[in-house]
Amino acid sequence: HVQLVESGGGSVQAGGSLRLSCRASGNRYSTDCMGWFRQAPGKAREGVVTIGKDGSETYADSVKGRFTVSKDNAKNILYLQMDSLKPEDTGMYYCAADGWTVGHCYIRPDFNYWGQGTQVTVS
Repeated sequence: HVQLVESGGGSVQAGGSLRLSCRASGNRYSTDCMGWFRQAPGKAREGVVTIGKDGSETYADSVKGRFTVSKDNAKNILYLQMDSLKPEDTGMYYCAADGWTVGHCYIRPDFNYWGQGTQVTVS
């Protein structure tokens, strides 16, 4: 079993920055593929970025060049640095985790473990 706890959300003006964190605990093998997803009010949840244990990263086109994912493997903490934020980045941001297999760590809706989310509001 894996527990994911997000933090770092908040309110920021357009053009500003935020850094989200996701602390993972439990079976480390089940966190070898991790990602960030978001859901805006009235919209479906969408993938933002994933990162695999091999260092592979997959970004949604909407955040490329503005968001950067990283992971502290020693502490098992996932980060999302968000720069040049736009109002359309507003939403609840969720951390997700899964085991890793070759070619299977990418933005997809069926991650096994999910956090409770942290709210990001850009005005």
